[in-house]
Amino acid sequence: MCLLDHVIEWDAEHIVCIATSHRRDDHPLRFRGRLSAAVAIEYAAQAMAAHGAAIAARTEAPAVGFLTAVRGVRFGVDRLDTLDAPLRCEAHRLSGDARNILYAFEVRAGEQRVAEGRATVMLDADDTLGLANAAT
Repeated sequence: MCLLDHVIEWDAEHIVCIATSHRRDDHPLRFRGRLSAAVAIEYAAQAMAAHGAAIAARTEAPAVGFLTAVRGVRFGVDRLDTLDAPLRCEAHRLSGDARNILYAFEVRAGEQRVAEGRATVMLDADDTLGLANAAT
């Protein structure tokens, strides 16, 4: 499930992506016809994954990542499906090493803050649950 439309900028420390899928009636994360603001965390996580893919060496596949924690999340809206503006999803790498990365993220719709917080991503974790190949 790819919710992002495109990447508009990135460098080694940050990425900015745009999404309009929150307006779709058939959005895969809608529940009872509504799209909770909590889904903004998924948009941010996909921006983080796109960042990892963008900065990966061209000779190697991007690492498999798992969102392991979110902290300090604040929401500025209750629902995403009521927002007309595209979502601007930004992720900034704060720190990390070869296995764990801490990102700050912000999702906005125009001037409206939708969500912001921090997220920890674990790369190439021991996949004892078999989740890495679940989509294939």
